[in-house]
Amino acid sequence: MKINTLKNIALSSICFTGILANAQTNKYVLDCKDTGVKIEPTMYGIFFEDINFAADGGLYAEMVKNRSFEFQVPLMGWEQPNSDRHSRNEKSGYALPIETGNEKNKNICRIEVKDDNGYSLINEGFRGMGVKANDAYNLSIMAENREGNISKIKFQFVDEKGNIIGETSVNPSSKEWKKYTAQFKATKTEAKAKLKITFEGTGIINVDMISIFPQDTWKNRPNGLRKDLVQLLSDLNPGFLRFPGGCIVEGSTLELRYQWKKSVGAVEDREMIINRWNTEFSHRPAPDYFQTFGLGFFEYFQLAEDIGATPLPILSCGMACQFNTGELVPMGEIDPYVQDAVDLIEFANGDVATKWGKVRSDMGHPQPFNMKFIGVGNEQWGPDYIERYKIFEKAIKAKYPDITIISGAGPFPNGEYFDYGWKELKKLNAKIVDEHFYNRPEWFKENVTRYDSYDRNGPKIFAGEYAAQSVATVSPDNKNNWECALSEAAFMTGLERNAAVVHMTSYAPLFAHAEGWQWTPDLIWFNNLKSYATPNYYVQKLYANNPGTDLISVTTDGKPITGQNGMFATAVIDKNTNEVIIKVVNTTANPQKTNIAVKGKKLASKGIMTTLKSDNLSTENSFDAEKIVPKTSDFNLEKGKIMSEIPAYAFVIIKVKIS
Repeated sequence: MKINTLKNIALSSICFTGILANAQTNKYVLDCKDTGVKIEPTMYGIFFEDINFAADGGLYAEMVKNRSFEFQVPLMGWEQPNSDRHSRNEKSGYALPIETGNEKNKNICRIEVKDDNGYSLINEGFRGMGVKANDAYNLSIMAENREGNISKIKFQFVDEKGNIIGETSVNPSSKEWKKYTAQFKATKTEAKAKLKITFEGTGIINVDMISIFPQDTWKNRPNGLRKDLVQLLSDLNPGFLRFPGGCIVEGSTLELRYQWKKSVGAVEDREMIINRWNTEFSHRPAPDYFQTFGLGFFEYFQLAEDIGATPLPILSCGMACQFNTGELVPMGEIDPYVQDAVDLIEFANGDVATKWGKVRSDMGHPQPFNMKFIGVGNEQWGPDYIERYKIFEKAIKAKYPDITIISGAGPFPNGEYFDYGWKELKKLNAKIVDEHFYNRPEWFKENVTRYDSYDRNGPKIFAGEYAAQSVATVSPDNKNNWECALSEAAFMTGLERNAAVVHMTSYAPLFAHAEGWQWTPDLIWFNNLKSYATPNYYVQKLYANNPGTDLISVTTDGKPITGQNGMFATAVIDKNTNEVIIKVVNTTANPQKTNIAVKGKKLASKGIMTTLKSDNLSTENSFDAEKIVPKTSDFNLEKGKIMSEIPAYAFVIIKVKIS
């Protein structure tokens, strides 16, 4: 046994040495000559859409679901454990939704307590409530103590077995509406906690806006954003933040489109709507998916500012999603939609003396947000879109000529809709055209030269939504595996190499709740307690953290490296850090040696190599382990040449200082 084992080890060593000795050798030339092509600061950005419980139940840290009883079923998410909700004659009491007649706050909840032993309501949270031992939580509730002697409202976190794992209370002293606040700590970490509310005494009390937030939010803002998720966004070093979508912009009907004016001002006055992904997919219905707009346009602008990203809002152009109703606002009634766009620019950039600038200032941000871009429509197509786009463009340019307008070429990367949109937008001298592509990994490698032939004098490109699909577009079985991420890394060499025409890029979708998703794959996955970054995330991060400032060329036999021997590459100079940055992707199962000769600059004798790789294309990251993460090492140049071995199935960043 020992002899055989030693033989096997020796044979393995010989085979491995042979592989290295016979590894494919590629001769490349890095020409540091200035190409005149700048890498735009907006080259790598973030696409945010409220899909997969990305906002409520995700980035927006509110823990109470249906906090103001506004869902279509007003008590959805609420349980009455000691009451038959269909009868008002229970011994303990009952909860009854009451219509207010107020469009912005349609319902309140009336509680009648009949038993001195108390009456309870339980909120289930967003697939539970994630609480952490010793962490503090802020509670608030609006209450109107109408009659009787209800003297205390007790709030308790309970675990899945009903054990109390945190408690606080308020004393509802006023017969008028009043906001009550309290704080409490969790005594146990629990992913599936619930909130139990017990009313002590008897009588009638009205309640509304029952809310719990962790104290430990991003920048410790009260009622703010989930810290770990924002940190992942900040770590991407994004050039822009696109919001609020996506198909969310359009709505399945015009009534259900995203209207930014309803998402600003006091949170309690923001008018909730059903989320368009609520029952969109039969494989993952989410009837409890609504938009409270607690995360609204002010918070989006603030988030963009926090993470150093240029804000890029997208607005409805008066066309509902063409995959749903395709409802159109008549051209004679489009003015309010256009005014929304003009007013948004005032909200973002206007002086505090203006109407919408004052709204922004009153919300706590008197300084402008310095918005430079606005998108008209999401992925509409056909003559109806072009007709409406013209109206928007004329109005925006008349008042704000410095704002860059993003237009769209439809939902597909080619075909009749795409060709028509491009033809018409070129006639209009559109500045930036949004293209979307979801496809198999092979498509991304085959299309790395997609932008080589695009007109450098025509509209610029926003690759606004893309992601490799391991099975098929909209398949619930898609995975965030290494094969998909590696193909995206290869494709992105083509985006960067064509920076003369490609000015903005973003992966989509961004977030997914592990128990609330509708669409896969996604860049970041989270549950109620934790989050993890996918291999796709790390590809995006490596590009966005190494964008450079100026494009240079790296070639083989005088040609761009676009798949020869399964290799892809692009290169830039970063004038801020005085270094060259080469991005190399090996999509083959074998390591490949690279011999990179350098022209035009003298480089330092040492460099840094960052490698993202896996020997198995089906490998994924998970909550248990991030198996694919970047690893950094030093290397020495040999006689001024960059001699390195690119591992099998690897994405490598090579950085060397310029002497």
